[in-house]
Amino acid sequence: MQKLREALLRFEPACEQEARDKQVMLWALDTQPTPLTRDNPLAHFTASSWIVNPDFTKALMVHHNIYNTWAWTGGHNDGEEYPLAVALREAREETGASILEPVSEDIYSAEILPVQSHVKRGAFVSAHLHMNVTFLLRADENQPLRGKDDENSGVKWFPLKEAADNTDEPFMAEIYRKLNGKLEKYRPK
Repeated sequence: MQKLREALLRFEPACEQEARDKQVMLWALDTQPTPLTRDNPLAHFTASSWIVNPDFTKALMVHHNIYNTWAWTGGHNDGEEYPLAVALREAREETGASILEPVSEDIYSAEILPVQSHVKRGAFVSAHLHMNVTFLLRADENQPLRGKDDENSGVKWFPLKEAADNTDEPFMAEIYRKLNGKLEKYRPK
Protein backbone atom coordinates (compact mmCIF):
# COMPACT_ATOMS: atom_id res chain seq x y z
CA MET A 1 0.00 0.00 0.00
CA GLN A 2 3.07 2.20 0.14
CA LYS A 3 2.87 3.28 -3.52
CA LEU A 4 -0.74 4.38 -3.12
CA ARG A 5 0.07 6.18 0.14
CA GLU A 6 2.97 8.04 -1.53
CA ALA A 7 0.77 9.00 -4.48
CA LEU A 8 -1.92 10.34 -2.12
CA LEU A 9 0.62 12.26 -0.06
CA ARG A 10 1.94 13.95 -3.24
CA PHE A 11 -1.58 14.80 -4.43
CA GLU A 12 -2.44 18.50 -4.04
CA PRO A 13 -6.20 18.93 -3.57
CA ALA A 14 -7.84 21.65 -5.63
CA CYS A 15 -10.95 22.03 -3.47
CA GLU A 16 -12.39 21.23 -0.05
CA GLN A 17 -13.98 18.00 -1.33
CA GLU A 18 -10.63 16.67 -2.54
CA ALA A 19 -8.85 17.73 0.66
CA ARG A 20 -11.38 15.99 2.88
CA ASP A 21 -11.55 12.87 0.73
CA LYS A 22 -7.74 12.65 0.69
CA GLN A 23 -7.74 12.65 4.53
CA VAL A 24 -10.35 9.89 4.63
CA MET A 25 -8.42 7.79 2.08
CA LEU A 26 -5.21 8.06 4.09
CA TRP A 27 -7.15 7.15 7.22
CA ALA A 28 -8.61 4.10 5.43
CA LEU A 29 -5.15 2.93 4.39
CA ASP A 30 -4.09 3.06 8.05
CA THR A 31 -7.15 1.54 9.67
CA GLN A 32 -9.26 -0.54 7.30
CA PRO A 33 -8.73 -4.21 6.53
CA THR A 34 -8.06 -4.97 2.86
CA PRO A 35 -8.80 -1.49 1.44
CA LEU A 36 -7.23 -2.47 -1.91
CA THR A 37 -9.65 -5.32 -2.56
CA ARG A 38 -13.36 -5.93 -2.70
CA ASP A 39 -12.88 -8.12 0.39
CA ASN A 40 -13.65 -4.89 2.23
CA PRO A 41 -17.38 -4.69 1.48
CA LEU A 42 -17.87 -1.17 2.87
CA ALA A 43 -15.14 0.80 1.07
CA HIS A 44 -12.27 -0.05 -1.24
CA PHE A 45 -9.95 1.70 -3.67
CA THR A 46 -10.63 2.22 -7.35
CA ALA A 47 -8.84 4.14 -10.08
CA SER A 48 -10.45 6.08 -12.92
CA SER A 49 -9.32 8.04 -15.96
CA TRP A 50 -10.41 11.29 -17.47
CA ILE A 51 -9.29 10.72 -21.06
CA VAL A 52 -8.89 13.77 -23.29
CA ASN A 53 -7.78 14.29 -26.87
CA PRO A 54 -4.40 16.01 -27.55
CA ASP A 55 -5.86 19.54 -27.69
CA PHE A 56 -8.01 19.00 -24.55
CA THR A 57 -11.31 19.74 -26.30
CA LYS A 58 -12.98 16.32 -25.98
CA ALA A 59 -13.33 13.54 -23.41
CA LEU A 60 -13.61 9.83 -24.14
CA MET A 61 -16.45 8.10 -22.31
CA VAL A 62 -18.11 4.70 -22.19
CA HIS A 63 -21.81 3.87 -21.88
CA HIS A 64 -21.87 1.94 -18.59
CA ASN A 65 -24.15 -1.12 -18.64
CA ILE A 66 -25.05 -1.25 -14.93
CA TYR A 67 -25.89 2.43 -14.55
CA ASN A 68 -27.10 2.87 -18.14
CA THR A 69 -25.32 6.20 -18.60
CA TRP A 70 -22.17 7.71 -20.09
CA ALA A 71 -19.23 7.55 -17.70
CA TRP A 72 -15.46 7.76 -17.35
CA THR A 73 -13.39 4.59 -17.37
CA GLY A 74 -12.15 2.92 -14.23
CA GLY A 75 -12.18 -0.08 -12.00
CA HIS A 76 -11.20 -1.81 -8.79
CA ASN A 77 -7.62 -2.00 -7.61
CA ASP A 78 -8.10 -5.72 -6.82
CA GLY A 79 -4.91 -5.72 -4.77
CA GLU A 80 -2.83 -3.54 -7.14
CA GLU A 81 -1.22 -0.76 -5.12
CA TYR A 82 -0.07 1.35 -8.08
CA PRO A 83 -3.26 3.17 -9.07
CA LEU A 84 -1.97 4.50 -12.42
CA ALA A 85 -1.52 0.90 -13.58
CA VAL A 86 -5.15 0.20 -12.68
CA ALA A 87 -6.39 3.33 -14.47
CA LEU A 88 -4.42 2.51 -17.64
CA ARG A 89 -5.51 -1.14 -17.65
CA GLU A 90 -9.17 -0.25 -17.22
CA ALA A 91 -9.05 2.52 -19.85
CA ARG A 92 -7.55 0.13 -22.42
CA GLU A 93 -9.98 -2.67 -21.59
CA GLU A 94 -13.07 -0.46 -21.65
CA THR A 95 -12.31 1.66 -24.74
CA GLY A 96 -10.10 -0.52 -26.90
CA ALA A 97 -7.71 2.44 -27.23
CA SER A 98 -4.25 0.96 -27.45
CA ILE A 99 -2.33 4.23 -27.19
CA LEU A 100 -3.02 6.07 -23.93
CA GLU A 101 -0.52 8.42 -22.34
CA PRO A 102 -0.63 9.80 -18.81
CA VAL A 103 -0.50 13.60 -18.93
CA SER A 104 1.09 13.25 -15.49
CA GLU A 105 1.89 10.25 -13.34
CA ASP A 106 0.44 12.11 -10.35
CA ILE A 107 -3.14 11.74 -9.18
CA TYR A 108 -5.33 14.25 -11.05
CA SER A 109 -8.35 14.10 -8.76
CA ALA A 110 -9.64 12.20 -5.74
CA GLU A 111 -13.18 11.51 -4.70
CA ILE A 112 -15.11 9.13 -2.48
CA LEU A 113 -18.03 7.86 -4.54
CA PRO A 114 -21.22 6.21 -3.28
CA VAL A 115 -22.12 3.04 -5.16
CA GLN A 116 -25.74 1.92 -5.07
CA SER A 117 -26.59 -1.73 -4.60
CA HIS A 118 -26.81 -3.59 -7.91
CA VAL A 119 -26.51 -6.97 -9.57
CA LYS A 120 -23.24 -7.74 -11.36
CA ARG A 121 -22.68 -10.99 -13.26
CA GLY A 122 -25.71 -12.47 -11.54
CA ALA A 123 -24.61 -11.63 -7.98
CA PHE A 124 -26.04 -8.98 -5.68
CA VAL A 125 -23.55 -6.29 -4.65
CA SER A 126 -24.42 -4.28 -1.51
CA ALA A 127 -24.14 -0.49 -1.47
CA HIS A 128 -20.61 0.64 -0.64
CA LEU A 129 -18.01 3.36 -1.26
CA HIS A 130 -15.29 3.65 -3.86
CA MET A 131 -12.25 5.56 -2.65
CA ASN A 132 -11.32 6.69 -6.13
CA VAL A 133 -8.23 8.33 -7.52
CA THR A 134 -8.39 9.73 -11.04
CA PHE A 135 -5.64 10.14 -13.61
CA LEU A 136 -5.59 12.44 -16.59
CA LEU A 137 -4.84 10.50 -19.77
CA ARG A 138 -4.40 11.66 -23.35
CA ALA A 139 -5.40 9.64 -26.43
CA ASP A 140 -5.50 10.22 -30.17
CA GLU A 141 -9.16 10.47 -31.08
CA ASN A 142 -8.54 8.84 -34.48
CA GLN A 143 -7.42 5.48 -33.11
CA PRO A 144 -9.87 2.57 -33.30
CA LEU A 145 -12.20 2.10 -30.33
CA ARG A 146 -14.32 -0.82 -29.18
CA GLY A 147 -16.46 -1.41 -26.15
CA LYS A 148 -16.18 -4.17 -23.56
CA ASP A 149 -19.51 -5.96 -23.93
CA ASP A 150 -19.73 -7.19 -20.34
CA GLU A 151 -19.23 -3.65 -18.99
CA ASN A 152 -20.31 -1.07 -21.56
CA SER A 153 -22.39 -0.69 -24.69
CA GLY A 154 -20.55 2.15 -26.37
CA VAL A 155 -17.41 4.26 -26.53
CA LYS A 156 -17.58 7.84 -27.73
CA TRP A 157 -15.71 11.16 -27.78
CA PHE A 158 -17.72 14.10 -26.41
CA PRO A 159 -16.93 17.81 -26.43
CA LEU A 160 -15.99 18.59 -22.82
CA LYS A 161 -19.22 20.32 -21.82
CA GLU A 162 -21.31 17.56 -23.37
CA ALA A 163 -19.32 14.94 -21.48
CA ALA A 164 -20.59 16.31 -18.17
CA ASP A 165 -24.09 16.88 -19.53
CA ASN A 166 -24.51 13.36 -20.96
CA THR A 167 -24.44 11.48 -17.69
CA ASP A 168 -27.72 10.67 -15.98
CA GLU A 169 -26.03 10.81 -12.57
CA PRO A 170 -26.16 14.39 -11.21
CA PHE A 171 -23.39 13.71 -8.67
CA MET A 172 -21.09 12.41 -11.43
CA ALA A 173 -21.90 15.39 -13.68
CA GLU A 174 -20.44 17.60 -10.94
CA ILE A 175 -17.33 15.41 -10.78
CA TYR A 176 -16.89 15.62 -14.57
CA ARG A 177 -17.30 19.41 -14.47
CA LYS A 178 -14.64 19.54 -11.74
CA LEU A 179 -12.31 17.44 -13.91
CA ASN A 180 -12.88 19.75 -16.89
CA GLY A 181 -12.24 22.78 -14.71
CA LYS A 182 -8.86 21.42 -13.65
CA LEU A 183 -7.66 20.94 -17.24
CA GLU A 184 -6.31 24.47 -17.67
CA LYS A 185 -3.28 23.66 -15.53
CA TYR A 186 -2.34 20.83 -17.93
CA ARG A 187 -3.55 22.23 -21.26
CA PRO A 188 -0.88 22.34 -23.97
CA LYS A 189 0.34 25.88 -24.68
